Amino acid sequence: CVFYSNDIFSFIARPLIEKLPKGTTLIATGVMSPFTTPFKLSFFVALIIAMPYVLYQVWAFVAPGLYRNEKRFGIPLLLSSIVLFYIGVVFAYMFVFPVMFQFFASTTPTGVAMMTDITSYLDFVLTMFFAFGVAFEVPVAVVLLVITGIVRLEKLKENRGYVLIGIFIIAALLTPPDAISQCTMAIPMYLLYEGGLIMARILSRMKREGSESSQAEA
Repeated sequence: CVFYSNDIFSFIARPLIEKLPKGTTLIATGVMSPFTTPFKLSFFVALIIAMPYVLYQVWAFVAPGLYRNEKRFGIPLLLSSIVLFYIGVVFAYMFVFPVMFQFFASTTPTGVAMMTDITSYLDFVLTMFFAFGVAFEVPVAVVLLVITGIVRLEKLKENRGYVLIGIFIIAALLTPPDAISQCTMAIPMYLLYEGGLIMARILSRMKREGSESSQAEA
């Protein structure tokens, strides 16, 4: 990744560059920024690529201490968490950034040149990638809460209104202070919450049927 760090940064910076007014560019205010910023990005990309292997090693360490039923649900949940994190990152890049940067560029006051520092931009982008990646883990969290018995499925359904308010509060804390950015995170999070409820109901039924069949065999 280090050898392609400049190309990777150009790719990550494209959503903002395409929305900048003509004649403006990204700038580097630090002496070492043109070198350290792409290098920092390459480290993050390498970490994202290696995440499935790291999580697999964690699973290999934990799996021997789990029951067979727990293992049966553990692998799909682990794979789902990885895929959903990647989807969250891609969603932020493909859909959120263009809308967000277009809004920021259109609200720039007259006489002010929008020239973003590359280090500030990278820090912002990485924070948003992480925030959306974690936000897209909502279905996994819902399923875990239900199948482990921490929270009843009916309780989660009854408290949809409180969950929706909580989601908007979380989105307000993790995104820039504008309604567009907040909604681009909150709406997908709530839809994923509903999807998590559906998956939790299906898996709970499977778990219950598996327990009944085991008791019948005994």
